[in-house]
Amino acid sequence: MVKSSDTIKVYLEQGSKRVFAGAIDWPGWCRSGRDEGSALQALLDYGPRYARVVRASKLGFGPPRDVAALRIAERLKGDATTDFGAPSKATSADAKPVSDADLRRFHALFKACWRAFDAAAKAAEGKELRKGPRGGGRDLETIVRHVLEADAAYLARLAWKFKIDEEGGPAKELARARRETLEALESAMRQGIPARGPRGGARWTPRYFVRRVAWHVLDHAWEIEDRIA
Repeated sequence: MVKSSDTIKVYLEQGSKRVFAGAIDWPGWCRSGRDEGSALQALLDYGPRYARVVRASKLGFGPPRDVAALRIAERLKGDATTDFGAPSKATSADAKPVSDADLRRFHALFKACWRAFDAAAKAAEGKELRKGPRGGGRDLETIVRHVLEADAAYLARLAWKFKIDEEGGPAKELARARRETLEALESAMRQGIPARGPRGGARWTPRYFVRRVAWHVLDHAWEIEDRIA
């Protein structure tokens, strides 16, 4: 089990307009800024929020108190997606095999992130979300739909077919996507997947899949929390 310590390894994904800082051993804890310093500070500032998300999972995370505790282990060159507002580069650590213990930990992290998103969405029901830089004009229903569509797209990166059933309803389909996310992750870990799809599109490693999905779910959970009027 990975536990936080006095020093936490982070990576930086550096675009021309935006920099992401992410904790290598803690998928989902990833924030951005205009430059390296502001990205690291944002990561530090969100440490307590991330701690609240994973607390029930008993994974041993403790937020650092100072940016000096964040040790830069890797720098990655970002791209247009980085500057648009999403991390898009895998770290060297993401190429490592996934053990049974890793799989159990990733399942726990996913479930913690999903609980956080569901709690934020429930708290926002019937309330107006503030307009502005945190999500623009999207309402709660649109955010939930966006997360569902992203889940479907991310599953394809593990060579897993998932088609949204428009008759099922967002809540039902989101629950189904989550079940299949756990299944797809285990399948990719145990059986492996081709490096590229039939049309040449790049697949993701299981570890990067976890990192990207966890970031996206938490980013929108925190967006909802920040925008509740």
